[in-house]
Amino acid sequence: MTTHLSPSPSRLYFLDWVRILAFFVLIVYHVGMVYVSWGWHVKSPHAGSAAEPFMLLSSPWRLTLLFFVAGAASRFLLGRMTPGAFLRRRSVRLLLPLLFGMLVVVPPQSYVEVVEKLGYAGGYGAFMRLYIGGYDGFCQDGCLSLPTWNHLWFVAYLWAYTIVLGLGALLLPATRIAALGERVASFLSGWRLIAVPALLLGVARMLLLDRFPQDHSLSGDWYNHASYLPVFVLGALVAHAPRFWLALERQRWTALALALAGWAALVVWFAAPHESMTAQAMRTGQMAMRCVWTLCAWSAIVAACGFARRHLDRDSAARRYLTDAVFPVYIAHQTLIVVLAHAFKPLDLSPGLESLLLIVLTTTGCFALYEAVRRARLLRPLFGLAPAVSQAPSWHSHAQRRNMVI
Repeated sequence: MTTHLSPSPSRLYFLDWVRILAFFVLIVYHVGMVYVSWGWHVKSPHAGSAAEPFMLLSSPWRLTLLFFVAGAASRFLLGRMTPGAFLRRRSVRLLLPLLFGMLVVVPPQSYVEVVEKLGYAGGYGAFMRLYIGGYDGFCQDGCLSLPTWNHLWFVAYLWAYTIVLGLGALLLPATRIAALGERVASFLSGWRLIAVPALLLGVARMLLLDRFPQDHSLSGDWYNHASYLPVFVLGALVAHAPRFWLALERQRWTALALALAGWAALVVWFAAPHESMTAQAMRTGQMAMRCVWTLCAWSAIVAACGFARRHLDRDSAARRYLTDAVFPVYIAHQTLIVVLAHAFKPLDLSPGLESLLLIVLTTTGCFALYEAVRRARLLRPLFGLAPAVSQAPSWHSHAQRRNMVI
C-alpha cells in the first residue's frame, strides 16, 4: 500500500477504530485491576503481582491516547458548527451522562466497595441516602468521597478541555487555528515527532507528579491536566493536517520498538530490589523511569495511530455501529465489572476462568444495555447518544453516521 498526502478529510476513520479498540483495552485493563496488588474498588482473593507486568503494557498510554483522539474528534465537530453551538452540544452530550452516571451508574461501585472493605451491613437504599447526602464516614486509609464520578472522571475532564477548545475557537479565527496546526505538523516530523512530545510530557511528570498526585478531582489535579490537556489540544490542532498523520504512519515501527523497549524497562524497574538502593540512586532511577514512562506512552500512541492509518482507514457498518456504541459501553463497563466480581466471590472460581467470565459478561452486558438504550428516546441523551433518527445503526444498515462523543 502506497502512502500519500491526501487533502484534509472530513473524518479520519482510522481514529474511530483506535478509539474503539482503546475502549476495549480499557475493559480488559479494569478486569485486570481485580487481580493486581494495586488498590481498587473490589479485589479478587487471587490478587497478586503476577499480572502487573501485563497491565503495564497499557498503563502509560491508554488514557493519553483517548484524550489525543478526543481532541481530533472535537476539531472535526467544531469545523461543522459555530463555537457557541459546539460548546452547547458538547456540554449536553457530556454533562447529562456525567450527572446520570454519578446518580445511577456509579453508586453500585461504591456500595460494593464499602461492603467489601468496611463490612457495611446496610442495604442499598440506606447506602444511597448516605451517598446523596455526601456522607464522609467511610474511611480506610483515607475516606471515600461521596458522591463520586469514579471512572467517569474522564467525562468531566473531557468536558473541561472541550470548554478550553471552544473558547480558543471563539478567540481565534479558524484560519489562524488551521495555520497553527500546519506549523505544528511541519515541526513534528522525523525524530521530533516522537522526541519532542515525549520530552515535554516527561518534564511535566518529573516536575509535577510528586507535588500533585493523581486524584481525578478536576480541581487541583495539575499533573493530570499538564499531561492530558496538551495532548488533547495537539489532537485538535493536527486533525486537519494530513502530513502529521502520514508522519505517524511512517514512524510506526520505530515507535512500536520504543514503546516495547520502554515497557520492558518499566517491568525491570518495578521488579528491582529498591530496598537495597541508596536514596540518591532511588531518586535518580525514579526520575529516569518517569522519562521512560512518557517515552513509552507517546511512542505507543504514535504506533497505534500509525498502524491504524496504514491498515484501518476505511468505513464499514461495523465501524459505524461500534462508534455509536462505545460511549454507552464505557459508561457501563466498570460498574458491571465491580458488581460481577463481587458476585463471583462465593463461587471460588479459578482466576483464569473468573477473569474470562468477567470480560465476556461485561462486554455482552454493555452491548445489551446499548441495544436497549439506543431504542429508548428518553435514555439516549443519558448515555451520550445523539437524538434518534429514523433508523438506529446496525451491522447491516447504512444509517446516518454519528459524531464521535469522546
